[in-house]
Amino acid sequence: MSKSIPFSARSWVHGSELTEFPIQNLPFGIFSEGYLGHCRVGVAIGEWIIDLSRLHALNYLSMLPFENDDFRSKSLNKMMMRGKKACSALRLRIADLLDSSQDAIVKDEFTSCLVKMSEAKMHLPVDIGDYTDFYSSEDHARNVGMMFRDPAKALLPNWKHLPVGYHGRASSIVISGTPIIRPCGQVNASDETQPSFAPTKQLDFELEMAFITFDGKPMGERISTAEADDYIFGMVLFNDWSARDIQRWEYVPLGPFLAKNFASTVSPWVVTLDALEPFRTIGPPQDPEVLPYLQYTGIKNIDINLQVAIHPENGNEVVVSNSNYKHMYWNMNQQLAHHTIGGCNMRCGDMLASGTISGPTEGSFGSMLEIAWKGTKPVDMGNGTTRNFIHDGDVVILRGYAEQEGIKVGFGVCSGKVLPAKD
Repeated sequence: MSKSIPFSARSWVHGSELTEFPIQNLPFGIFSEGYLGHCRVGVAIGEWIIDLSRLHALNYLSMLPFENDDFRSKSLNKMMMRGKKACSALRLRIADLLDSSQDAIVKDEFTSCLVKMSEAKMHLPVDIGDYTDFYSSEDHARNVGMMFRDPAKALLPNWKHLPVGYHGRASSIVISGTPIIRPCGQVNASDETQPSFAPTKQLDFELEMAFITFDGKPMGERISTAEADDYIFGMVLFNDWSARDIQRWEYVPLGPFLAKNFASTVSPWVVTLDALEPFRTIGPPQDPEVLPYLQYTGIKNIDINLQVAIHPENGNEVVVSNSNYKHMYWNMNQQLAHHTIGGCNMRCGDMLASGTISGPTEGSFGSMLEIAWKGTKPVDMGNGTTRNFIHDGDVVILRGYAEQEGIKVGFGVCSGKVLPAKD
């Protein structure tokens, strides 16, 4: 049975096909209503949220292996523990109920399960047990290598042999709209011999996407590239905020620490891998040939348009990057296979981020470090100011969507406003 919903399908929910949440999408998230509203599972359709606990109470989901408690939850984890097959069937069942061919009785009862997005609050969609950040964009890795190393040796020797990554901090991943406090730490200018303690002067965003896993295999077992799709629930937009000056001093020899652990921002809606299947595209050629465990068959990259904008406190929003997820050198299947090759067990709700997504041209770079090219090309904000890095009061906004035949499958906004450092 196909898990994709035809582009020709239309919902009876008025105008939903004109939004980034048409019937072909149906992403999952956690929402609440009112000041003391209880969190529960919702699905986006147009400008509405479907309350799945209400829908289940009306017995429209009775043929599926879910309990009402799976939907009256502060995270998607309970629902996801039912597995890929069940979650795929749930999404298709919702699509059937939303189809324009449904009868008036179903439409009338279903309407009682709809909540206006404008009247709801979104929450972190999953209880994230562990978080891993990869470094999988060749253009980004080459740009950084050219800035800080011999341009002729921009990529390190291991880069094209494995998906480089590190284990990050799950506790500081926050939902879109959460303010970001400028971090402090040790910094050391290149002409200094001793570090000083100060707020970062080089706060940066990183345009990323992240995928969320179902429960994996037991510790000691591996997930192959062929199996990986069965363990991936869906994707979110991801801003891996970075303090470049703190990172430059601390990263040798073990990598980022305080420069990364203060905050990462995610979009509220998890777009399922099923919804993204129609947007598969061929990825960059991999040369040299990778080791057997990283080899894969089929088309595994995904064509997702990505955009970053900065909205200054006293000015208008300025788009600083237009990129695409299809540029990734290492795909999700390879990342998951590599993550588990040593026997590491994946858990339900684990989040694995792509690393900064940069394209091959200046307008498609995924960080201010690259866009302003280490401070040599300041970005005009149109209000009399420029940016090499992010200022206090700036709102950084990530957007993303896949599109075919006039249908957009989007993720919602991933944004955060930068506040001054604490004394």
